[in-house]
Amino acid sequence: MRRVLIVSPHFPPDSTAGTHRVRLLAPHLAEHGWEPTVLTVDPRDYEGALDETLAASVPAGLRVVRARALPVWLTRPLGVGDLGLRAFEGLWREASQLLAHERFDALFITIYPAYPALLGPLLKKQFGVPFVLDYQDPWVGEWGRSVGGGPAGGADFKSRASRFVATRLEPLALRSADGVTAVSRATYEQALARTRGAAPAATAELPIGWDEADVEFLRTRAASAPRVMPSGDGLLHIAYVGTLLPTGIDTLRAFYAGLARLRECAPADAARVRVHFFGTSNQRSADAPPRAMPIAREFGLEPFVSEQPTRLDYFAALQALTDATAVLLLGSSEPHYTPSKVFPAMLSGRPLFAMYHVESTATDLLCRFGRPPAVQVISYGGDGPRACADAVSSAIGQLVAHPVCDPALVDRRVLRDVSAPVLAGRLADLLDRVSGARVRTQ
Repeated sequence: MRRVLIVSPHFPPDSTAGTHRVRLLAPHLAEHGWEPTVLTVDPRDYEGALDETLAASVPAGLRVVRARALPVWLTRPLGVGDLGLRAFEGLWREASQLLAHERFDALFITIYPAYPALLGPLLKKQFGVPFVLDYQDPWVGEWGRSVGGGPAGGADFKSRASRFVATRLEPLALRSADGVTAVSRATYEQALARTRGAAPAATAELPIGWDEADVEFLRTRAASAPRVMPSGDGLLHIAYVGTLLPTGIDTLRAFYAGLARLRECAPADAARVRVHFFGTSNQRSADAPPRAMPIAREFGLEPFVSEQPTRLDYFAALQALTDATAVLLLGSSEPHYTPSKVFPAMLSGRPLFAMYHVESTATDLLCRFGRPPAVQVISYGGDGPRACADAVSSAIGQLVAHPVCDPALVDRRVLRDVSAPVLAGRLADLLDRVSGARVRTQ
């Protein structure tokens, strides 16, 4: 059995989106000949509330090693909250101890956060272990260029500085990587194109995917799970669960424009629609700022929209999707954007209404998964979604007329290729090639 050391700062009971990458892949690697050890951060050093239910879903046999990080109370006054920076020294220390005393055939580091990617070149140089860099998001993207932490979500000094640093640090990690994986092919292709001298022995597209174990876990707790969606009132309850990104605000505006258009053209249909947003702020605090409602007010849609900005726990989010009448998926202006939320939505058994960039892998996936009215996909190009209002109005009208997902219109076989066991096998194949390349060069 070959062995891989996986470095993932986010891991249960941490509840942020980055926790699911390794949570889904690691338990299935042994089926493909690779024994994983997950190196992550001690729960005491995460910022915000923890999701103990999510932690309980991790298989007991998976080996997890925890590293300490600098406490937030110490670093926040200095303007540093990034988990990768706070945990860098602790992850380095624990990884060095593991590699010094045990045999590992490969090193796999997933980002975000991005700074731990720099552990790859350092550990490879010291211990001679092949290094695979995994992108859940681009290291150098729109953050700091068109969006950021400034007014109205615009780029500010801090986000620009962060992007400048990223452009200098990414090549150090990428040129050292023996393998590169990403949630979409475009993500790693763009990274390699902007990095002269990067020549990994292997690359692979690995979507976030889904796991049947999550579905079974949800079934076991369904009876006791609190409900967050209204029911039994004859209305069409559409749920959006997840962060509203700055690069996705134009898509949200296009959706609202379509709903407003439906209210003008078919007021009786619009009167039956309620749109519920959950976890839009990506924050756990009760005072998290709303992102959907202020824009709904601009369109005069307050009676049709509700928002709970606070992040839901993972299985509570799955329950909300299952309890909804239909599921809303909103994309980004970035073509590479392939959100992990698309996979739980596909498992919900509810009609799906999605708005994505035409080049997003989610667009192709959903179009193969089903057809209207069970699955409705509105795609847009580089000019953005502004011209989509009529298509949105028509799609919502179809949801009102067909609020139940017809199984005959959905091809669930499409899900198999993005299941956790299949994706773990794809990663194992890449690890085989990377570790084999090292043997041949020795």
